[in-house]
Amino acid sequence: MKLSRRTFLESATLASLAREATAMVADPKTGMPMRTLGRTGVQVSLLGFGAGSRWLMYKQQEKALEALDLALKGGINYIDSAASYGDGESERRIGEYLKTHKKDFFLVTKISPRKGDEAMRTIERSLKNFGLQQVDLMHMHALMGPDDLAAAEAKGNLIDVLHKMRDQKVARFIGVTCHASPTVLKQALERHDFDSTQMALNIAQIGNAAPSDKAGQGETGASGFESIAMPVALKKKMGLTAMKVFAQEKLLGKAAPEMLIRYAMTLPVCAAVVGMPKLEHLEQNIAVAKAFKPLGTDEMKSLPRSVSAQMRASIDRFFADHEDC
Repeated sequence: MKLSRRTFLESATLASLAREATAMVADPKTGMPMRTLGRTGVQVSLLGFGAGSRWLMYKQQEKALEALDLALKGGINYIDSAASYGDGESERRIGEYLKTHKKDFFLVTKISPRKGDEAMRTIERSLKNFGLQQVDLMHMHALMGPDDLAAAEAKGNLIDVLHKMRDQKVARFIGVTCHASPTVLKQALERHDFDSTQMALNIAQIGNAAPSDKAGQGETGASGFESIAMPVALKKKMGLTAMKVFAQEKLLGKAAPEMLIRYAMTLPVCAAVVGMPKLEHLEQNIAVAKAFKPLGTDEMKSLPRSVSAQMRASIDRFFADHEDC
């Protein structure tokens, strides 16, 4: 009875935190739904602009900057870059944009090196690329397994550096991203004072132990990152963002792109970060965000069940050593 009562209370608490996280207001100028990025208190757009490999598909910088400008004018204010994207090309493009435009968006970058001195050199390069002295959010990029976490946690290494950057106001907020292991991400979130986290959240509910076949089961229907890491982020009131909504396009065809995006947005995330390699994708996804209605409980359970255990395991294996660049 005690266990049952505790489980009930924990579920009720998480439900309350989820409602708080998904509360939305529309931006009066653009109509873009906005959610609060956890304890940071910052209002960010429900749709985030992924400035990674899909943005780098715009081979001409002029076209890439046109896409960024279209995103910002459409109401997107969460711009998600990383030092490793194109070996700094993503950051340099944003820096080029900022030479002629005021920074009126929430800028995120991600740092990969785990050793402290290498991380500092990367951060210095990132600031130079942007032409800024401060970014809004600095994430530890792509946490992998236990050994990777241990390396980042070692004295003077990346996690210490991130805290130093926050203390020195080089970064307003800090956090960690992960698409490989919800268990290791859970440990990182429990141990450290992060403001934000980004995790792989999609209808495949990846991040399960082999054979990765438990999606859609259980009382809540959640598994993978949703059931293991997401509750910690909610309890600690971290800003939570979704990535890998399409699982690197592997889920396209299992459901319409709109449904894949709406699934992620129905979760208690502040933003779903999406890579959009064509202007028409950008326009379509902005329209999806502005017309967003949460999916019902039945749809939130049936969509994950539509992904076979074999496909889920294949996606798990892909992301186990996938490198964001």
